[in-house]
Amino acid sequence: MKKLILLVGFLLPFFSMAQTDRDSLRQENLVLDSLFIHEVENVKGEKPKVLHAEPLYIDLIRDLGARKGEKEWNVGMGMKAGRHYNEFEALVEYEWAPIDRLGFEIELPVTMYSQPLSMANSDVRKPSNRLESLKLATQWSFLVSEKHNTTLALGYIHEFELTDLDRMGREKAYQGNIYNPFFVAAKRWGRNYHTLIYTGPKFIQEFHHKGTHQVFEFNTNLHYMITGTRNFIGLEINKELNQGKLLTVMRPQMRLALAENLMVGIVSGIPINTEIQGLSSFVRIIYEPGFKTMH
Repeated sequence: MKKLILLVGFLLPFFSMAQTDRDSLRQENLVLDSLFIHEVENVKGEKPKVLHAEPLYIDLIRDLGARKGEKEWNVGMGMKAGRHYNEFEALVEYEWAPIDRLGFEIELPVTMYSQPLSMANSDVRKPSNRLESLKLATQWSFLVSEKHNTTLALGYIHEFELTDLDRMGREKAYQGNIYNPFFVAAKRWGRNYHTLIYTGPKFIQEFHHKGTHQVFEFNTNLHYMITGTRNFIGLEINKELNQGKLLTVMRPQMRLALAENLMVGIVSGIPINTEIQGLSSFVRIIYEPGFKTMH
């Protein structure tokens, strides 16, 4: 019994020191989070803004609650595995906010395809490579609530569909329209957890087909932002209702800041409907000219 008391007495200071270290680290993290959130949300002379984590695959037109003068370049590259051929995608986009809480975007997405994956698929004809469209978009944050750490926004994307690259010059370049109004609701829970809903219909009008085809999108997101940084890990779930069939892709992702104004996002795609599509990957490079932090 005496030995046990001596052992407890010997170890007690170490437990106390460990607890003190944990408490100090927790307090330091709270301070870092508070400082970083304050830097983003409370800029002297600017309108209030709530810090939200933005999904990396179906991204937003501009930050929710965007401030006048904000701008951003994005370059994205990805690959989707298919049964008969692989699909490669790339995009270049530019976002900017001409006034507070209103953002605009111009995007050029490109899709290319590999040759059939095996000789057994020699009768399979791959789709033509194409500059998919000229995409123009806008987004307006109509509610920014600091009290509830919530932002609501409405937006609209218009895509001018273009012909296949190998048919350029032989037929009309302009092949159709995609009309896509959408709604965004985002909330930060505490300092680190972020949720976001992005939803809306797509009306697809192709000139060589009669009528308009409708698709409905409903995307949900959950992210955890690393203390005192712009880095995060999270899950984006893209759901699409197309001709009565629900197509779902789970997209685990992470964002890493390489510099104050340069970030990289890495996304994996895991389809629920594996009979239609395979695994995919996507990388997004994000450059924000003029962005600076104080810490």
